[in-house]
Amino acid sequence: MKHKYIFVVGGVMSGVGKGITTSSIGTLFEAQGYKVNIVKADPYLNVDAGTMNPTEHGEVFVLGSGLETDQDMGNYERFMNRDLSGEDYMTSGMVYKHVLDKERSLGFKGKCIDADNIRDEIVSRYQSAADAKRSDITIIEIGGTVGDYQNIMFIEAARVLKLRHPTDVIFIMVSFLPIPSKLGEMKSKPTQNAIKQLQSYGVQADFIVARSEVPLDKKRKEKIAFSCNIPTENVISAPDIDSIYDVPLNFERDKLSDMLANALKLPKKKINLSQWKKFVGKVKSAKKEVKIAVVGKYFSTGDFILSDAYVSVIEAIKFSAYWQGLKPKLVWLHSEDFEGASAEVKKALREKLGSVDGVLVPGGFGETGIEGKINVIRYVRENKIPYFGLCYGMQLLVIEYARNVAGIKQAHTREISPKTEHAVIDIMEHQKKHLEEGRYGASMRLGSYECVLKKGTVAEKAYKAAKVIERHRHRYEVNPEFIKTITDSGLVFSGTSVDGTLMEIAELPRGTDRGQHPFFLGTQFHPEFLARPLAPHPLFTEFVKAAGKRK
Repeated sequence: MKHKYIFVVGGVMSGVGKGITTSSIGTLFEAQGYKVNIVKADPYLNVDAGTMNPTEHGEVFVLGSGLETDQDMGNYERFMNRDLSGEDYMTSGMVYKHVLDKERSLGFKGKCIDADNIRDEIVSRYQSAADAKRSDITIIEIGGTVGDYQNIMFIEAARVLKLRHPTDVIFIMVSFLPIPSKLGEMKSKPTQNAIKQLQSYGVQADFIVARSEVPLDKKRKEKIAFSCNIPTENVISAPDIDSIYDVPLNFERDKLSDMLANALKLPKKKINLSQWKKFVGKVKSAKKEVKIAVVGKYFSTGDFILSDAYVSVIEAIKFSAYWQGLKPKLVWLHSEDFEGASAEVKKALREKLGSVDGVLVPGGFGETGIEGKINVIRYVRENKIPYFGLCYGMQLLVIEYARNVAGIKQAHTREISPKTEHAVIDIMEHQKKHLEEGRYGASMRLGSYECVLKKGTVAEKAYKAAKVIERHRHRYEVNPEFIKTITDSGLVFSGTSVDGTLMEIAELPRGTDRGQHPFFLGTQFHPEFLARPLAPHPLFTEFVKAAGKRK
């Protein structure tokens, strides 16, 4: 069978749901037994997403290889319940850097290089991603919106691939149909204009996924189809829904996978969505509410940014909650609200934390709100509220315990206090040179590493394994000089690197007089990157269970 390509582009505005559409289509084809890989082509000039601020671009998602990517890669992995690789991601920066490095090393044998070389490199990457996975279908999401000058080369490369393989390439536009409040009528003109812009690049959309607040009526479908030169049945209505995990089922009800298969001349196969339907059923049937407070700092640009900055954490909580029959309610608390030792701060701790069932401190960097987070961790430890710390949240757990239990009063992290003599969290030795030279991109411990679990601990019982593999994104570690003092005071490092030198998981044991706590655990790695709808992460599940019992 010839390899097939589906390109997904966006029209009218960003954020219309290209990533969810791409993920859902991949889910449907995989449920039919096809081998599918998904590629994200991001138009920005950053070589990767590692140096981007989450409040501006959203979460940085880390692949098992260590590549720092756009958050859409997380959606792909979650929907398809498997890992993706570096071949499945590219940016304009990657492409230009590769071509320029090749030119500098005489890889073009002295020839003049121009935009055609950039286009050809993109085409090569589209094809090599398919070859590397030996997949039947490659679905490629082109970032940005049609009309942006930044993504023109990616669309041009797709056009060339279509020209070379006319029966093996199709295009889907995900577009937005607004309903202006003063008019009260759905408007299709912006989508018509977006299609015309795409046609000006030499590309004809084969399908339009029409996003709007409400379903499209027959008249709108016919109008869009006629003006955009596609069959009426190829205009797919995609109204707003409560859960993104309904999208594959909605698409299947509209027979989208059958229509795509026909367009690509693929044989029709029986589809099996039983597990997906089971999960969606859990989402809809969950009634008992569990309230989880997320204490962080990326809140300053307004509530709308939360779902982007912490998307993997949010989804990981949801997966574990739904499979336990619980309906998660997330409460966003700004860590700066808990800084200091005033009566107002103590009152805020009691009022805001006393009413929740669990507290989570996610990963992050920098000084903002750090003492507020430490105050939160102390409060939940002393008041037996389930606590889960991720990366920075684990480091601050260690600092809080060192200060208030182990007697290391000036305990700190070298990241915030470079001259401290009590750096219980310190920089990895081989990273110091990178920081001194200002080389921050990809300078961290990134990607998948093995973690050995201590028998009989909360972590070992949750995983039901002696060794696991988890993804990392950090520069700092627990300082070995302070480990004995801290562990003698009751904290347990229940997960370590294979050689035992790096502390991966810290926890208080359950059922002892000294450390009895329903759930008090932190991970140096990011377990949220491996949480999936059909395979919730065991540590998130244990945390949510403990929170549910408190409820």
